[in-house]
Amino acid sequence: MTLALAEADYAATLGEVPVGCVLVKDGAVLARGHNLRESNQDPTAHAEMFAIRAAAAALGTFRLEGVTAYVTLEPCAMCAGALVLARVPRVVWGCRDPKGGAVATMFGIGTDRRLNHVFESHEGVLAEASAGRLRAFFEALRARGKK
Repeated sequence: MTLALAEADYAATLGEVPVGCVLVKDGAVLARGHNLRESNQDPTAHAEMFAIRAAAAALGTFRLEGVTAYVTLEPCAMCAGALVLARVPRVVWGCRDPKGGAVATMFGIGTDRRLNHVFESHEGVLAEASAGRLRAFFEALRARGKK
């Protein structure tokens, strides 16, 4: 999770919402990602999407079996859905997203047994560190907007 936080920190230096994701397999980092929505002007440019694409390319398959995703913020509906479609078996995340979290907060994507794949969900890992980065980012953004 500390590597995912480093990705989030890098995103913040680019003016992006500080969210990071790292995918690990057999104890080794397979792929990393951070938000780039503003930089790319792409609504799908989420940390998880970059990491999933890179991991699939590295493994030569979209089936990311044996992979654990570490994400600083609860995945949104798109990212949780992509984690399901990628067959990621375990997702570890930091803080909840009260406006868009789709694993536990608003929906149960990834944990709903009606889906063709489910993943283990572990929330709250370094939650305060993750939430603190988001709070600081949005406070600074609001302060700049008032000037």
